[in-house]
Amino acid sequence: MVRTPGPQRLLLASASPRRLELLGQIGLIPDEISPAEINETPHLGEQPRALAKRLSQTKGRKAARRAGDVWILSADTVVGLGRRVLGKPEHLSEARKFLELLSGRRHRVYTAITVRAPKKTAVTRVVVTTVSFKRLESAEIERYLGSEEWRGKAGGYAIQGSAGAFVRGLNGSYFNVVGLPLYETMSLLQGSGFIIQNRGPRE
Repeated sequence: MVRTPGPQRLLLASASPRRLELLGQIGLIPDEISPAEINETPHLGEQPRALAKRLSQTKGRKAARRAGDVWILSADTVVGLGRRVLGKPEHLSEARKFLELLSGRRHRVYTAITVRAPKKTAVTRVVVTTVSFKRLESAEIERYLGSEEWRGKAGGYAIQGSAGAFVRGLNGSYFNVVGLPLYETMSLLQGSGFIIQNRGPRE
């Protein structure tokens, strides 16, 4: 189990069960979960990297308004096809359109991580992973849509689910595509003064 000693506390400003699971995978358990609900609509002409960074920072600032002396971890993941943002599809037809756009092409997944230490300026890092999809048959797309896995997922797919079979290649962090690059997250936390202590396995 990895925990912080003394009074240090970690707040996760995210409602994503995937991010919570990923933190748990490395034994880092937030002391508090406080999702920051914000408007995720891109600004006019805003590109994927800039959008991910802005949303991550906005979530962190909103959480900080109601938090005490805690470390705040916020993040946002955006799928970009060139300069185009593929957000979380709101309905079936939009999810179908996203998958048709991604079929046979490379796209980039941007996750911005923001760490805010008590009484300190927030630090943000954007991690980018390039993902190559195979050419998808119409029947494959329809089967995936029927699985409902696309709901609430940036770009309309979840690589950790059956859409993993669509991926021909990946350059960068796999965990970034899932929603939280673990190496970079731990590096930012430690760099902010968050002391991580290995206590060993529970008996």
